[in-house]
Amino acid sequence: MSEADLDAQVRVADPDRWLSSRFVSDPQARADLMALYAFEAELMAIPTRVTQPLLAEMRYAWWREQLDGVWAGSARKGHPVLEALTDLVGRHRLDRSPFDALIEAHIGRIHGDPHDLEAFYVGPMQAAVHLLAGPGHAGTVVEAGRLWGLQQVGREAEATPLRPLANQALRPLPAAGFPAVAHACLSARPRSDAARRIRLLWSILTGRV
Repeated sequence: MSEADLDAQVRVADPDRWLSSRFVSDPQARADLMALYAFEAELMAIPTRVTQPLLAEMRYAWWREQLDGVWAGSARKGHPVLEALTDLVGRHRLDRSPFDALIEAHIGRIHGDPHDLEAFYVGPMQAAVHLLAGPGHAGTVVEAGRLWGLQQVGREAEATPLRPLANQALRPLPAAGFPAVAHACLSARPRSDAARRIRLLWSILTGRV
């Protein structure tokens, strides 16, 4: 599986964030973003591939164990997502805790726990911003991550008043990092690809979600 294959995987699994990533001009930065999103796509797909919670939990435990190799710089050979993740973690010195939290949140979901907005949406957005804009910007995207999460789980009434707070917090974010958050401008309501692209372009140009 090549970089193009990871890109195609994310395009199918996560079309809104894939569209946001099209505004990343640097090819390596975009590839790093795709590796991060492909890892998340692998975790999201587990409940669709197995029917028993115990089997799903075992698969999540496998991914958690693989993170040991990722952070040690020795990915499981022949696994393109893990190899790509290992490469970007080493170059960007990413913190492991959001990745562990994401896996734990997935395990909680298969047992009926409510969505953990911080683990599912805020942490991954912070990691994505780190890839594009470097360290030091995690605090600027917390509200945008929560906004994105609330919209994705259908809690639009809670998301609406959060938008101005998110935009205020995003003001210091460098333009290079904004493709990691622009998708927060999109609600979960169905809309055409053209409409989504236009909305994302507006978000990128204005620096607002």
